[in-house]
Amino acid sequence: MTTTFPDGFLLGAATAAYQIEGAATEGGRGPSIWDTFSHTPGAVTGGDTGDVACDHYHRWESDVDMMVDLGLQAYRFSISWPRVQPTGSGDFNDEGIAFYQALVARLREKGIVPMATLYHWDLPQALEDEGGWLSRATVDAFVTYAVRMVEALGDDVVTWATFNEPWVSSFVGYGAGAHAPGHTDDVEGLTAAHHLLLAHSRAYRAIKAVRPELQVGIVNNSHTPRPFDPSNPADRAAAEHIDALANTMFHQPLVEGAYPAILKPNTAHLTDWSFVHEGDLAEMKDSVDWFGVNYYASHVVRHNPRKAAAVSEVATLADGHKAGGNSPWPGDEEIEFMTPPGRLTAMGWNIDPGALHAHLLKVHRETGRPIYVTENGGAWDDVLDADGRVRDADRVSYLHDHLGAVLAAIDEGADVRGYMAWSLMDNFEWAQGYAKRFGLVRVDYATQERRWKDSAYWYRATLARRAPLPVEDLEEQVETPARTY
Repeated sequence: MTTTFPDGFLLGAATAAYQIEGAATEGGRGPSIWDTFSHTPGAVTGGDTGDVACDHYHRWESDVDMMVDLGLQAYRFSISWPRVQPTGSGDFNDEGIAFYQALVARLREKGIVPMATLYHWDLPQALEDEGGWLSRATVDAFVTYAVRMVEALGDDVVTWATFNEPWVSSFVGYGAGAHAPGHTDDVEGLTAAHHLLLAHSRAYRAIKAVRPELQVGIVNNSHTPRPFDPSNPADRAAAEHIDALANTMFHQPLVEGAYPAILKPNTAHLTDWSFVHEGDLAEMKDSVDWFGVNYYASHVVRHNPRKAAAVSEVATLADGHKAGGNSPWPGDEEIEFMTPPGRLTAMGWNIDPGALHAHLLKVHRETGRPIYVTENGGAWDDVLDADGRVRDADRVSYLHDHLGAVLAAIDEGADVRGYMAWSLMDNFEWAQGYAKRFGLVRVDYATQERRWKDSAYWYRATLARRAPLPVEDLEEQVETPARTY
């Protein structure tokens, strides 16, 4: 079995603009839907916002130094659309573009491969006011934005993702109401999902027309639903429906030019899918170079015809939040999410590295495209001990086992080319605010001090040896007190 990562495999970490940058009104940045949503009373745990976050906008140079000390080979970041184009149309903001040019130049100077994501949920508010992802005008605006950023950064950034987790942007943002822009309409969720995929395909072709050598992909979150009773056809059908909505819907059109066959009949009571125009699916076919997989946990589902009249314990959202009065799964009226087995993270998510292994093989089998694990990690209630250490043993174990799952998938033929831990540092965790910590590095939000957790030392050693460090060997890697920035 493969025990070390192959030559060229990238090991790094990931962040997102709204979660770390702060400087919400500085440098010509315009408001995004997440500025509006996070300032809406009751929308985010603790009333938290991303106004300051990790102040990365001002601390980016020392943050890159921290990446160098960690030994990162790659860094996946996102570009804030309203920072570079405040209203999402019209003039671009040279000061905002210069911020990312400087960041990318320093990454390259330090030998870290930059991987850019064009959209990690922070739509300019002005575009939302005109219809957001329910409007095809936003599709056109995104293409213009994508080409401009490739023109600005394409000499230094080869690997691009158009969208991060379009399932969340559409079904959680427009369908469930738990994320920005906070709508609760199943048909809006399906419409937004289609327009996000259409925007990807059009941006893909526009980018290739300008820089054909660039590698353009899309990042999807994986849910790996399993039937509660595999021998029950109704439970298997429930799992297939969730798989189609969570996974296949977001990669099959970009490879084959068609949605999963079960989607339309399973949602016919909601919509006639008239938002899909003639020629859309043909545009989508063969419009992707690679797929990103964000993986955190698996799900167990069953068919329950009484669910609609009962209260179900459903851990369905990407951030562990309950839906804002609606489900993020169109057509799930008789599908129940069961409490997952085994140990749970602070998000209430189960720990199931075997599901990551299975999902990587599934994506490889169904798409035939290269894969990057673009996010993987866990939240725990980290404690800063008196000696200056954060002993996050659960996170170390989680990362160790999931990296082992990646190696197993590679050994079985999956074309996996990189792994990005989520996250480089604690940050604004969307609807959970600052209540949950995923970082390798602890952030004191009052002082902005960065402090390595034990997992950072473990990850540094793992990157250096290009194989998961045995958990029992961690102690010899750790400094006391921990390194700070």
